[in-house]
Amino acid sequence: MKTWTKRIIGITAAAAFAFAVVSFSCRNTQVSGTADTAFAETRAISPIPADSLKIIQAMQDSFRAISDTLLPSVVEVDVTETKTMRSNPLGDLPFFFFGVPNQNNGRERQYEQKGLGSGVIVRRTGNTIYVLTNNHVAGEATKISVKLNDGRTFDGKLVGADERMDIALVSFESSDKTIPVAALGDSDNVRTGDICFAMGAPLGYNQSVTQGIISATGRSGKGIGSISDFIQTDTAINQGNSGGPLINIYGEVIGINTWIASQSGGSQGLGFAIPINNIKSAIDDFIKDGKVAYGWLGVSLVEVTDEYKEALGIANKDGAFASQIFRDSPAQKGGIQPGDYIVSLNGKAVRDTNQLVRDVGNLKAGSTASFEVLRGKQTIKLSVKIEARSENVSNDNAKLWPGFIAVPLTEDTRKELKLENVRVQGVAVTSVIEKSPAASLRLQNGDVITAVNGKSVNSLEQFYAELGKANRSVNFDVYSNGGTITTGTYKF
Repeated sequence: MKTWTKRIIGITAAAAFAFAVVSFSCRNTQVSGTADTAFAETRAISPIPADSLKIIQAMQDSFRAISDTLLPSVVEVDVTETKTMRSNPLGDLPFFFFGVPNQNNGRERQYEQKGLGSGVIVRRTGNTIYVLTNNHVAGEATKISVKLNDGRTFDGKLVGADERMDIALVSFESSDKTIPVAALGDSDNVRTGDICFAMGAPLGYNQSVTQGIISATGRSGKGIGSISDFIQTDTAINQGNSGGPLINIYGEVIGINTWIASQSGGSQGLGFAIPINNIKSAIDDFIKDGKVAYGWLGVSLVEVTDEYKEALGIANKDGAFASQIFRDSPAQKGGIQPGDYIVSLNGKAVRDTNQLVRDVGNLKAGSTASFEVLRGKQTIKLSVKIEARSENVSNDNAKLWPGFIAVPLTEDTRKELKLENVRVQGVAVTSVIEKSPAASLRLQNGDVITAVNGKSVNSLEQFYAELGKANRSVNFDVYSNGGTITTGTYKF
């Protein structure tokens, strides 16, 4: 059938149907036989059993109440960032035009880039109201505007931001005491399967609410908030939701929505939020100092395989491996050594490296923390006085001891180093750090250390045991290229 014919028939049928409905609705008598007229206004009986309907209505009433309570605390955060670019796009080309070198590489000019995200009101002090959002939303903003759910707009001020956790705190001034502050929940109680809600301004549609469940907890993301164990949710989260709250059924904030995993750029049911318990102390830090004050232990932690744990003599144990220690750090002063496997902090079991990094970061400078470590077959308890983290100190490779990671000589390692037919025992050197003690001793990746201060080492466990005995100086016997040499002596 031709398209235009279909269109005519469709329109005719629709018109006929509309006429019939009008005709029927105008009549109030029986049409024929026992058939009664059906009125459009007549309310049909719900197909859902009454008891079941009450349950659904109760759930709907709960969802409405949560939305009514929380949305007044959810805001849209509009930001302006000042960017710099070169006015001459050819200025960076490595050649000359007409024999004239591009000496100034073009002039730089500034332009404004606008964006938006979400936020949630978490505190009021007098007339100052504080909004929690993401660092990637407001951390580099030169202008900030906060829009409430009733349409009012206020000039915002960046109080503080933290890239590691991807959070920021913005403030605005208002004497209106009716502007509500959201209640913060306990994200440690969040479980997979819990019902949750995401609120914010996705794609600029402010005051939006989506609902789903908690899909998982303890997730990590590359390059996104390096010390947060994210809450995963299938609740629809899109661009613009960043910084908005993730809410539980009690109307409490349990997380701050921050990123999505997506192949399309839109929601695919893989949204992630920073647990609110990871953020609570940061709010006080921002208000007091304008930045997050991280505690510093002074260890380099790495994830290790089950095979590596077995070589250390700690098979089937959860924890975090201290591969290296900063000299003069709280860790060294407290007795932690390279090769220690940290299994407990302040009585709380250490699940993995990410957890320990977060927990240490939450410790206050000046506080004393108790650690339990496995050192070979021994369990050792240590007390460490935590210091404030300083980027200058924590990035000083010259103080990172020993400056490399030792790995066991497994069959795979021997094959990679072409040692299958060589009867050498010891540990292999990998991940040598520039400007570290290892670099000063001329150690190279692939070297095999056979002795520490003249004492032979045949395993990873023995290597770290002998390294721990070195008090003021150390040297290594190293097998390389078919021969063994003794390094110089490193004094500390």
